[in-house]
Amino acid sequence: MFWLTFAVFFGACAGAGLTGGLFPPGPWYRTLEKPWFTPPDWVFPVTWTVLYFCIATAGARVAMLEGNGLAMGLWAMQIAFNGLWTPVFFGLRNIRLGMAVVSFLWLVVAAGMVALWQVDWLSGLLFVPYLIWVTIAAALNAGVWRLNPEEARNPPPIET
Repeated sequence: MFWLTFAVFFGACAGAGLTGGLFPPGPWYRTLEKPWFTPPDWVFPVTWTVLYFCIATAGARVAMLEGNGLAMGLWAMQIAFNGLWTPVFFGLRNIRLGMAVVSFLWLVVAAGMVALWQVDWLSGLLFVPYLIWVTIAAALNAGVWRLNPEEARNPPPIET
């Protein structure tokens, strides 16, 4: 039963992750100034693959336990906002709205981590690296905003 439940949760994670393929960084992002601590491109897919396994495992473990309502609600919210950031930042090229999305994602991941921990400590622990990575993502988004104020104020048109 766990593996079937895990497959459902991993499917949700894969759906969120697919936005990276649908809205790749592209030439627009490459022209932006980035903070000194921006990881190399290869780090992102490797990190997200590991994180999605952790996120799915946490969700699957808690889904099968009593008293999981709040944790499952927050799990659903975090995966929705996780999948939203990429289309907003890379698709719409909206740095400021991307910052709002990643900030809300950070809050939901932090609350979700606490809620998961209260139901199953290991599931809460599995969200710790996720919260660290979302913190880095938020810092990167903020750094791009700070270094590219004109782009943030006036997102360029999207080529079709």
